[in-house]
Amino acid sequence: MISKRFFFFLLSGGIAAAANFGSRILFSLWFPYAAAIVLAYLVGMTTAFILMRKLAFKETSNTQRTQIAWFVVVNAVALLQTLAISLLLAKWVFPWLGVRYLDETIAHAIGVAVPVVTSYLGHKYLSFKN
Repeated sequence: MISKRFFFFLLSGGIAAAANFGSRILFSLWFPYAAAIVLAYLVGMTTAFILMRKLAFKETSNTQRTQIAWFVVVNAVALLQTLAISLLLAKWVFPWLGVRYLDETIAHAIGVAVPVVTSYLGHKYLSFKN
């Protein structure tokens, strides 16, 4: 069984991931792939902070300023994970495997999913410490 907090973290993160993923597709119309990933990550991160603070981590001993600071740090680490996985898959692994259809979209989806556990732990023990 998963805890109520982890469930709401996943729900918040899922909605934020959808915002991230969808905005990356739109940003890709105007920006290179890596830049679109970073911009989309900012959309997802803002969405995640608002939802996680309201749903998953209602009780916290940190001030809002501290929450934001740690949230940015935790998400910067997650962004590096997302960017590394997305680029690794899209630029090297998928071409080697012959994957050409929706390669960047699939790579980004996997990249967004990778930092779930590290982000949860970072937010639980740093951003929204209780």
